[in-house]
Amino acid sequence: MQQNIYDHPIFFSQYQALRDSDTGLNGVLEQPALRGALPPLAGADVLDLGCGFGDFARWARGEGAASVTAVDLSERMLEQARARTQDSAIHYRRAAIEDYQPPADAYDLAVSSLALHYVANYAAVAARVFAALRPGGVFALTVEHPICTASPQGWALDAAGEPSHWTLDAYFQQDARASRWFVDGVIKQHRTVESYVKGLLDAGFQLLHLGEPAPDPQTLAYRDGLRPHARRPALLLLVARKPAR
Repeated sequence: MQQNIYDHPIFFSQYQALRDSDTGLNGVLEQPALRGALPPLAGADVLDLGCGFGDFARWARGEGAASVTAVDLSERMLEQARARTQDSAIHYRRAAIEDYQPPADAYDLAVSSLALHYVANYAAVAARVFAALRPGGVFALTVEHPICTASPQGWALDAAGEPSHWTLDAYFQQDARASRWFVDGVIKQHRTVESYVKGLLDAGFQLLHLGEPAPDPQTLAYRDGLRPHARRPALLLLVARKPAR
């Protein structure tokens, strides 16, 4: 089972403040890129792995999805998701992603938003998602970019304390790495871009899209704090399809 850092009280309170104020990458960069890469959702049965506060599940229903099964390990996250959701077609389940066994041929779309970099056995999850999708179904995922998970120490600073360059080492050494994000000891699983793609291909998927979303000049004009993310990729977006029979 993966680390349940989101139920840490200090981590959770600061993460909730970040998301509710929309000052992170999710609202301005990650979610627009992910949602823009999806097929039409009308009538679709959706599996949401790492659903957090349920934002994507509610959006998917607003786009016409027939149902959403939304899975998360954090009880604190699910409490908030249930409190914010008034929709009987959204079904919340508490489970670690790597432990969850979805039914076979049950979904048209599976989505995982910034969650799979916490999962050690990514290949096994990809295989289970493949089995859970109907023929022609799509799996779309975002993760923290391997450039970032390879380098928990982050930016090297110049004499003025400004970011000079992004540090990178041991990129091909795929393992668990600890970093500080709100609290010490947050564990993320580092793997390469190749490994993320290979996990999908080995499961039987056809790769449709590989993206590295970055802020454009218009976004930077009103969100200057995102400027470092225009210097190195923060996110990896993959979209794949289960072949039709």
